[in-house]
Amino acid sequence: MTDTHSHLEAEVKRRILMTTGLSAGLGLMLMPRRSQAQGATLNLYSARHYNTDEALYGNFADLTGIKINRIDAEPDPLVERLKAEGDRSPCDVLITTDAGRIERARQLGLLQPVSSAVLAKAVPAHLRDPDNNWFGVSKRARVILFNKAKVAASAAPQNYEDLADPKWKGKILIRSSGHIYNQSLVGSLLAALGPEKTEAWAKGVAGNLARPPRGGDTDQIKGVAAGEAEICIVNTYYYVTLMRSKKAEDREVAAKVGLVFPNQSNRGTHVNISGGAVAKHAPNREAAVKFLEYLVSPPAQKYFAEGNSEYPVVAGVELSAELKSLGTFKEDQLNARVYAQNNAEALKIMDRAGWK
Repeated sequence: MTDTHSHLEAEVKRRILMTTGLSAGLGLMLMPRRSQAQGATLNLYSARHYNTDEALYGNFADLTGIKINRIDAEPDPLVERLKAEGDRSPCDVLITTDAGRIERARQLGLLQPVSSAVLAKAVPAHLRDPDNNWFGVSKRARVILFNKAKVAASAAPQNYEDLADPKWKGKILIRSSGHIYNQSLVGSLLAALGPEKTEAWAKGVAGNLARPPRGGDTDQIKGVAAGEAEICIVNTYYYVTLMRSKKAEDREVAAKVGLVFPNQSNRGTHVNISGGAVAKHAPNREAAVKFLEYLVSPPAQKYFAEGNSEYPVVAGVELSAELKSLGTFKEDQLNARVYAQNNAEALKIMDRAGWK
């Protein structure tokens, strides 16, 4: 990130701390009640914990004069907080990582539909709720990485289905079934293959693991780079973050692995989103819609791509050099709500398969 961006982030963070009374370690804290939420204000519940987002929010405030009050927390506690607050909630906008989490909020009746020509035009249909309750604002592809010293690019698995092949026994790393990224991936397979074939696939993958799942996606990449296994399945964000790291050891890890965008000859690679939605009882609805529309504007989309190694949802937005270096790919057009709704069944399938 440039020095200008770093300075902007620091300044925006300082202003937000001053205006909202937040501190870095507070997490969930008391927010203004509905009766206090007057004027040019937006109350944001965010499960995105990225320093680069400070500049993103600061730019919105500068453009619109709307002050952002923010709660940062993990996705599930935020959804539970919204549920507990009911019609007294001060939340205007909810942002979560993974479609499964924001879809859960929709299913609990915590969101409201938004009619916006801007959002409808900018966000592809498969990356937003069919009833316009939530919208993807950034995306990551779930890809296959391989150790370049042990696996030739031509011999690497080319489809998710290939990961169940016994030839990869003891050679695969992936995080646990409990993580929603895997639940969404398997949810997409459920839609493509049906339950029987998906369960057989999950058993195959579980039988091919080099060790019991542990750690996050970055840990899987480091394990493959170190020779602990030959293959791993991760979201592109983690790989590109290592590529862009200021630490030489991180860049060395990234250099040791190659990437495959799976299923290019058929349905395409599974993609997941960070999603945004207007809360059901938003006291500042107009500001909330304006904020969502801002998040899909070209300048904001560029922040996601350049600042946080994510793919923009809007076509034609310039990518970072590292994202460009991965090449173009065909993405699965399955609507994100479909695989999100399959999460619960996907988890049961993985657990039955012995993928813990």
